[in-house]
Amino acid sequence: MKPRHFALAILALTTSASTTWAQAPAAPPASSIPARYQNFRAAIYIAVGDARKLADRATFDRQYARAASQLHFDKVYIEAYRDHDFATDDELEKVKSYFAEKGIETAGGITLAAGGKNGQFGTFDYEDPADRAECERAARLAARHFNEVILDDFFFYTSKSDADIAAKGKRSWTQYRLDTMRKVARDLVIGPAKAANPHVRMIIKYPNWYEHFQGLGYDLDQEARMFDGIHTGTESRDPTLTDQLLQQYESYEIIRYYDNIRPGANTGGWVDEASTRDIDRYAEQLWDTLFAKTGEVTLFNWRPMSNDDAAEAGIRPWAHQATSFDWQAELRRWRSSGNDLPPGWGRAAGLALESVDKVLGSLGNPIGIASYKPYQSSGEDFLHNYLGMIGLPIELSPNFPDKANTILLTQAAAADPAIVGKIEGALKRGATVIVTSGLVEALQDKGFHDLAEWTPTGRRVLIDQFVEGFGAGNGTSLNAADATQKPILFPDVRFYTNDSWAIVRGVAGAKGFPLLLMNHYSAGTLYMLTVPENPSDLYALPPAVLSQIRAVAQKTMPVWIDAPAQVSLFAYDNDTFVVQSFRAEATPVTLHIAGHALQDLQTGATLNTAPQTSAESSDGRNTDTRNIVPTVIPPHSYVAFRVIR
Repeated sequence: MKPRHFALAILALTTSASTTWAQAPAAPPASSIPARYQNFRAAIYIAVGDARKLADRATFDRQYARAASQLHFDKVYIEAYRDHDFATDDELEKVKSYFAEKGIETAGGITLAAGGKNGQFGTFDYEDPADRAECERAARLAARHFNEVILDDFFFYTSKSDADIAAKGKRSWTQYRLDTMRKVARDLVIGPAKAANPHVRMIIKYPNWYEHFQGLGYDLDQEARMFDGIHTGTESRDPTLTDQLLQQYESYEIIRYYDNIRPGANTGGWVDEASTRDIDRYAEQLWDTLFAKTGEVTLFNWRPMSNDDAAEAGIRPWAHQATSFDWQAELRRWRSSGNDLPPGWGRAAGLALESVDKVLGSLGNPIGIASYKPYQSSGEDFLHNYLGMIGLPIELSPNFPDKANTILLTQAAAADPAIVGKIEGALKRGATVIVTSGLVEALQDKGFHDLAEWTPTGRRVLIDQFVEGFGAGNGTSLNAADATQKPILFPDVRFYTNDSWAIVRGVAGAKGFPLLLMNHYSAGTLYMLTVPENPSDLYALPPAVLSQIRAVAQKTMPVWIDAPAQVSLFAYDNDTFVVQSFRAEATPVTLHIAGHALQDLQTGATLNTAPQTSAESSDGRNTDTRNIVPTVIPPHSYVAFRVIR
């Protein structure tokens, strides 16, 4: 079904819910006004068209009452410019003053976009004097009225006009755009804004498609340090319906990555309600943004937070189960509270934020498997997020983790010309280094054979049998006994038997292929994770295969999980963790912990462990002793625990 037709079908299913309330706006009962959040701030972004309408006091009062009845918010960003539409000085000052009366902090916003054309986002042509002048005018306007201004995520460059082609010269489009946008940031945005208001803080919001930034002039290295702060687009939306196909885990992982790019300067995450198949997906984006321990969540945008419409719940087979986002229970509560309008997207945001606020204060600083993505790199696009969706907590950084005990490296790490030497250094100090098959392929002519003689053959093979075993022997099948295994296409990598050993192998016919390959080097251990040709096929691996991967990657962490794919783990440095299921059914999960019990952070209950288990780790050399706790996670829900040692 086409996305538009799919959305219409959802609307038809949810229309009846919105017609049970009167349509005339009314002030909310005082008891229903949401309380302040304890562990973060909530902000709402107001696009310029809505900001200009809010200059009318009657419109402001009506819309403000509706928004404030559904969620608490501390701040608004009032946009001064978007798509050739400028707010006036008078309009900005009026709206700013109205929010100030309500005790709401105000900041400015600009979206340096030139409108859409032929289904593609339009950007300024920065070789065009008129576009350059309009960019500068927008920056000056916003800075005159606000001491903080954020750029929405259209500060990139797609134009290929004749002027651009001439200016590019012999440079690649990537290099030309990086060079140009650094100058634009300095000369047309930051400089003019500071000239108009020396006290203004200029914040650049980077969007969610970070793997491709450099090709359109976004620079997480030099440009990100030119601004006073950065903000993070955490809109992962629906993972299979939208054209970007971003996986749910990214709403967490991208915050961690940007935090490591500019520690202390990442001001928050940014979520919208667009392109979500069900209302739970909106809540999950908000939760995962905050599980990354950011201090602010920005809701885009004012219109769905303040209009009279009911939120579209979508198709939810789990609707009558008790989940972390219990929308059916909220509908009953909302009706009984005497509200004359149905709950909208503002209430969906409020419910999600109130839920997660109850556990965030107990969580420490995020920890995960150290992974390295150099600036301006790409390769095995967004693989870290697929790995996050099979239960691996990832801590992504633009800096090589030279002190980490376990390091995960994807093909993107090949952008560092010194990467082979860095891998060797980590192995010599005793680290576990996990490289992907994509990285092995990228480093074939760059010295990787000095570490291990692993050679991609260029062949691809369909595998539907999975076997675990170390040393000589028959091996143990990892296929689920009660399921038909989907054949998965893997690259073939050649290795020397007994020099290396396949901890997990795939079998096709009468031939074996390494899927988790091990080689000892100096004091450390080198592993290769063979990645399916389609990374989403990681979700089709048998749970027992996923458990083998987790046992290797997380052996130094305080917790790991046994679960099917699409269950994620978020871990913290104070022995707390969160397990979140993105699945549509209740899912059994076994928790492997370095402790004797767990405290449920939502209920306070204590869960005792099952008898202690001691299993030989997959490298055949060490043992890993953990206690286990079985649990069941409802659909689209999370659980939060503290390990009791």
